[in-house]
Amino acid sequence: MVISLTVKAQGVAVSGNVKDAAKGQAISYVNVTVLNISDSSFVGGTITDEKGTFTLKDLSSGQYLLRLSFFGYKVRFLTINAGRLNQFLDLGTVLLEEETFDLNEVTITAQRDEVETSLEKRTFSVEENISQLGGSVLQALQNLPSVTIDRDGKLFLRGSDKVAILIDGKQTAFTGIGAQSGLDNLPASAIERIEIITNPSSRYDATGNAGIINIIFKKEEASGWNGKIGFIGGLGALGIKEESFPGIRDQFRFTPKINPSLALNFRKDKINWFFQGDYLHQEVLMKNEFIERKFENGEIIKQQFLENRTQPIYNVNTGIDWSPNSRNDFTFGVLFNYRAYTDLGDLPFDNMQSGERVRRWEYYEDEVNQTLFINLTHTHSFLEVGHKLETNFNYSFRRKDEVFYFTNTLPNAIGTDTTMLIADENIFDLNIDYTRPLASGRLEIGTKQRARIFPNDITFHPGINTILDLGLAGTAEYREWLSALYGNYIYEKPGFELEAGVRLEYAKVDYLVDPNHAVYESAGFDYLEPFASIRGTWFVTDLSNFSIFYNRRVDRPEESALRAFPTYANPEILAIGNPTLLPQFTNTFELAFKQSWERGYLTAAAYHRASSNILTTILTEVPLTNRLTAIRQNADMGFNTGLELILNQKIADNLTLNLNANVYENVIGAFSITNAYPNDINFSRERQALTSGNAKFNLNWRTAKQYTIQFTGTYLAPDLLPQGKILSRYFADLGITRKIQNGKGEILFNASDIFNTLVIRQEIEGTDFSLRSDDFYETQVFRLGYNYRF
Repeated sequence: MVISLTVKAQGVAVSGNVKDAAKGQAISYVNVTVLNISDSSFVGGTITDEKGTFTLKDLSSGQYLLRLSFFGYKVRFLTINAGRLNQFLDLGTVLLEEETFDLNEVTITAQRDEVETSLEKRTFSVEENISQLGGSVLQALQNLPSVTIDRDGKLFLRGSDKVAILIDGKQTAFTGIGAQSGLDNLPASAIERIEIITNPSSRYDATGNAGIINIIFKKEEASGWNGKIGFIGGLGALGIKEESFPGIRDQFRFTPKINPSLALNFRKDKINWFFQGDYLHQEVLMKNEFIERKFENGEIIKQQFLENRTQPIYNVNTGIDWSPNSRNDFTFGVLFNYRAYTDLGDLPFDNMQSGERVRRWEYYEDEVNQTLFINLTHTHSFLEVGHKLETNFNYSFRRKDEVFYFTNTLPNAIGTDTTMLIADENIFDLNIDYTRPLASGRLEIGTKQRARIFPNDITFHPGINTILDLGLAGTAEYREWLSALYGNYIYEKPGFELEAGVRLEYAKVDYLVDPNHAVYESAGFDYLEPFASIRGTWFVTDLSNFSIFYNRRVDRPEESALRAFPTYANPEILAIGNPTLLPQFTNTFELAFKQSWERGYLTAAAYHRASSNILTTILTEVPLTNRLTAIRQNADMGFNTGLELILNQKIADNLTLNLNANVYENVIGAFSITNAYPNDINFSRERQALTSGNAKFNLNWRTAKQYTIQFTGTYLAPDLLPQGKILSRYFADLGITRKIQNGKGEILFNASDIFNTLVIRQEIEGTDFSLRSDDFYETQVFRLGYNYRF
């Protein structure tokens, strides 16, 4: 692609206060001029106000000479460095002495304007990712460098699924705290850009050992009325990848996708109102998985897991920005998301020795998720530009209401069962962040306080010939209390940048299990830990630099991983959480290099992650049966060591190529665990290691007739799982847009997985069994749409 790497150019603002050196009084109307340090040519200037304060804005990165002059005072020269990390510089108090003197000579060294770089963060415009417009945010993410997606919609960054997801820089109940739930239910049309932060500073929460993905909603900034309206429609599953077992319902074919969207914005004087509304209605072949289980006694069970989904999604993001004066800004925002599923599941099970169908399991699932996120932010700006105090309060509420109706058809009997789950999540977040620009950097300090209450209630309604384990139903409540303090220091001088900080975090999680639960008792964990982050960058030239990084981070088990209740979607591979899970801690080291040239750049990063208490899922046998349980567990140690390369090259004025390659070794240390259901089942695994990686290329061609054509190809090599591996995958996407109506209108066409090649294959090895699965779920979708800006 390029999925266009967007670096929004913002100038550096410099401020200070001029006073009389002897009397300490402010001096008004002092001439402050900025000169090129190489030839003393004029760049810009201003004068001090009645308080002696001055502000110079929009300086490009580089080194300058600052000249301060006023009648009756000596002329004062200061050398300033407008760097890459700090948008604001505060020179503090500048003293002028009375009398005059002759300035004989100033010796300076020239420095060229730099090329904008950001090794720790990359920003991508969703609208530039034209091959995935009209889909979900999860689908848009899979085309980004460093990002891969597995069969369950789990997102991996540089080979790790421990990725923190933020909405407009904040954690919400929509995506889960430290989790990824909800990404496939968020329309990409609502999003302006996506930030990938592989080395977060201490200012960010400590969750996510692989890094942070920050999803930024659209909000216009122009004055008056403006907006955008769009409509995208499409069809998926045009062909059958794999024929179904006989005697079950049909796979969804020619699945419709409808995605209208509307963005409105009104800005006048001190008020800015914004609105973004999106609707996504789709039918999806969510799962078409073929599973083969082989047991030591020679028994072989083959099954299909077919799931057809009908899904409406409504998304509204609105709010008001109010600036009563130049020192205070308020933002009140509301995000509401409604998503419903109607899932039809069909699971036939065949015994290969006897040739008979031993079970046909069917379900009808009706699930509704409603999420409300309310945000109130106040920013107080002090006299010095960039000197501010930001207070942010967030409240998130999410309700999950789920009903499963099961039909169990056996050779000689039919059974019926129903399960119901209601879960309400409440999150209260308070963040206070203080930023103080310095003459050569800035200081950031702040605090975060969180309370999270998540009660859930699952009830079983057994029918005839029930298979439900009634001792696993009941109530539970997840309680989380978190308190954090952080300090972060940024220092810049010509040729060198330093960012160092530490975050002290206390977390306490209680998981209160129903006292009548057949397996688990109440459990939880707590810790008080420091999480340091360091980055140093050395500039060999204006176009090349080296950086070193260190991060310590934590991944707390999400509520769904602790949940002590089973999921009966697949009755012969029963998935259950584990309230006894502990957090996973990770130390990350990275050495990076970036070389830029006139028409492109190359970045190379060597990284090493070492994790303890790895969070994973382990499958074990149910004794005397051919059934399995999949239970969340902590393994021991894990290591991920790799090299990532990103090449961006403008081949011609209208043709750009982006290549991304990531090669790494995954190591999982030897471990032993005990699965508690149905009774204590022991499992051990020796040390495992596998070299894996992935590669993506993106070709962007802009024609003379307002067409943009984008072609993306992705290959993922086999990768390691705690009990086996996931096999290779590959696919290609295509997108075409054409500007019309003097650039205000746009017609688009895109196709994901145009050759219909993406299949998720896994191999699992247990103590007395092996499992192979091939998921031919829906990946090929063709869309056509129209957008208009006004």
